[in-house]
Amino acid sequence: MHTNLRAVAVIGVATLALAGCSATSAPEGGSGVKQDDEAVLEIWTRTTPGSPSEAATIRQVEAFTEATGFKAEVTAIFDDFEIKLAQRAGQKDLPDIVLNDVSQLGTMQSQGILREIDLDEIKNSKDLTAQALEAGKAVDGKTYGIPYSAQANALMIRSDWLEKLGLEAPTDWDEMLEVAEAFTANDPDGNGQADTYGLAVPGSTKRGYASWYFSNFLWAAGGDFITGSGDEWLPAMTSPEAIEAATWFRDLQCEAGVVQPGAPSMDTPPTNEAFESGVAGMYVTGPYMMPRFDKVLGADKYEVVPAPQGPEDASVLAEGGTVYLMAGSENEKGQTAFADWYVSPDAQKFGMEGSDAFAIQLPVNEKVDIADVRDDPRWQTFATAYKESGHYAPTIPSWTPVRQMSADTINALLADCSLDVEEELTKLDGKLTAELLTQGILKQ
Repeated sequence: MHTNLRAVAVIGVATLALAGCSATSAPEGGSGVKQDDEAVLEIWTRTTPGSPSEAATIRQVEAFTEATGFKAEVTAIFDDFEIKLAQRAGQKDLPDIVLNDVSQLGTMQSQGILREIDLDEIKNSKDLTAQALEAGKAVDGKTYGIPYSAQANALMIRSDWLEKLGLEAPTDWDEMLEVAEAFTANDPDGNGQADTYGLAVPGSTKRGYASWYFSNFLWAAGGDFITGSGDEWLPAMTSPEAIEAATWFRDLQCEAGVVQPGAPSMDTPPTNEAFESGVAGMYVTGPYMMPRFDKVLGADKYEVVPAPQGPEDASVLAEGGTVYLMAGSENEKGQTAFADWYVSPDAQKFGMEGSDAFAIQLPVNEKVDIADVRDDPRWQTFATAYKESGHYAPTIPSWTPVRQMSADTINALLADCSLDVEEELTKLDGKLTAELLTQGILKQ
């Protein structure tokens, strides 16, 4: 995977000299491309075509055009997104704007397909959360992305199961294990069958899901995958905190047996089904799942509570969408206007409206109070989790191989209970060392 990314980087660097296709005699932009303020902005969003998420983005972009006058068109792509972006880079014809995960910033910046963003030109950036501003920076300390939507995980739990068994929602890991064991052994659905489990876990290696999910527990234990800053990093999976987190997480499967069957082969779609169909009673996930679970399971069947406190704190995975301004655009003025508008109070509020999908999950503009838009207190739980406990993955040249390597190890520990945790994490640290060296950010 990393080899492929490096190959794309070679292609990407060439895009810095993209030639514009406009016949206008307007001044050149920062990349030397002749500018045309009337050029339609091509916007790619990483989501499924035809989905409610695409519809929400189109609605948001239409509002941008109405507010600013800049024309824009949305293209939704999910499958092979990176491949298609690389193809366009090779053709020297990148889209103007990409709406993609914040975790992709390092990769895209190292490929040379992004243009640096001057925050002085983004007047609304002064109101962004410190977390969002930091997440938009690459290892060189410069800004290459503007996060526009945030999300942080919380615990979704079957409230009807808690009531039937006379339990309370867990507040720490010990209580979480107790509830998970009760959900597994005490027939919370009352069907007389031993067919329920405590925790839904997407433990697949696909797209690094095992690592993605485990990160909630790793950070709550005070551990990390790698530690450092800037261009100096070291592997950290053999720290006492990481070993404790991995051991506890693996024991949910191998000792307590409270994880849904087949978890090591499941990515998120079947794991979502395990929760909503009544196979598992707890699930650490983001607010984007609520519209679906409300419809399929029923909002009266589950509640949202803060993720249980770990040995160190209650840190949870923070993610979200980011506006990336692509190199070689013939309408840099429109690009800047888009980034600025997307994080404005009006856009943030407008993007949170609706019920099926949202252009904005949690606002990143501190002037926006989620309670002013949504009267559902569950959203406030997620907003508090982001503000107080949200933990973004570190921005390095490429986070993908780090996530994938750690997912391979966590998946193996879940799938093979005979493996020694510390031994496997030691092997992982060796792989991470080599990867950090390859990326040129290993601390010497």
